[in-house]
Amino acid sequence: MQNILQEIGIHNYVMLSALLFAIGAFGVLYRRNAIIMFMSIEIMLNAVNLLFVAFSTYHQDSQGQVFVFFSMAVAAAEVAVGLAILVSIFRNLGSIDIDKLKTLKG
Repeated sequence: MQNILQEIGIHNYVMLSALLFAIGAFGVLYRRNAIIMFMSIEIMLNAVNLLFVAFSTYHQDSQGQVFVFFSMAVAAAEVAVGLAILVSIFRNLGSIDIDKLKTLKG
């Protein structure tokens, strides 16, 4: 794996991660659908995880890869809770549009 990383170069991984993070940030800021927003947050999280693994491999240290493992476990729990909340909101409102959630203010 070290040989492949040296051939490709760490800057390529940084650029790919920055592109993925920018796509995710665009999705969170400009989309009003809650599912698209959750997917965009996951893209941003995966961009950071890619950097952790790339730098971990580059420095020949496994701590970044272990952190990614735990980060993915927390992300899976986050998705499960988030989708449960979205299903509850859809049952009450009939839509998951973020703008319609403003009516839930008490």
